[in-house]
Amino acid sequence: MNDFNSTIINEFRANNGHVETAGFGKNLVLLHTLGAKSGEPRISPLFGLADDGSWLVIGSFAGSPTTPAWVHNLRAHPDSVAVEAPAAEGIERHETQVAEITDADWEAAWAKFTAFTDQFVKYTETAQGRKFPIFRLTPKS
Repeated sequence: MNDFNSTIINEFRANNGHVETAGFGKNLVLLHTLGAKSGEPRISPLFGLADDGSWLVIGSFAGSPTTPAWVHNLRAHPDSVAVEAPAAEGIERHETQVAEITDADWEAAWAKFTAFTDQFVKYTETAQGRKFPIFRLTPKS
């Protein structure tokens, strides 16, 4: 894990899910996955949008033309995913069901991200045509 991610994770946990670094505020989740190849536990701090009891996360990788590793991890082990997210009383961790959003649903989800910040539109300028994958993470009952 790189130093930036470690800093973000520590700030998230120390401040009940609130992260001022990079302007995340309460729109950050910690995604827990297993490595696609290694099977080792991984934690990825991600911009997350609360959406009808679920969270939407996007594999923008800050506009990189490369798909982020956490996307490969989600696709490889969709049944071994959890999320830590801000809640009314601190942070809650939930095992989640994962659904990759496609087609018309992708356009609607993309609109939610771009309505929140135009930074995602700017990321498309450097992504060399890569369509950012979007996932819905829904707590398991």
